[in-house]
Amino acid sequence: MSIKVRYFASLGERVGRSEGDLEFTQAMTVRDVWQLDTLGKPIPDNLLVAVNMEYSELDFQVQDGDEVAFFPPVTGG
Repeated sequence: MSIKVRYFASLGERVGRSEGDLEFTQAMTVRDVWQLDTLGKPIPDNLLVAVNMEYSELDFQVQDGDEVAFFPPVTGG
């Protein structure tokens, strides 16, 4: 199975790329995607996640063909 993984803004700099494809053979959650695709980097506090352009939680189970996007926390002033 395969999914598209995207990193936005500072997260792309942190992991060294803005997007990629991830192949997997067993059930995975969004948290598993982060751990596998970033080679175990710590999950940032207040990380925002979307699966197929809908906000999601880290425990959401991804499916073949999904797009998982990670966004840094939004700050404002």
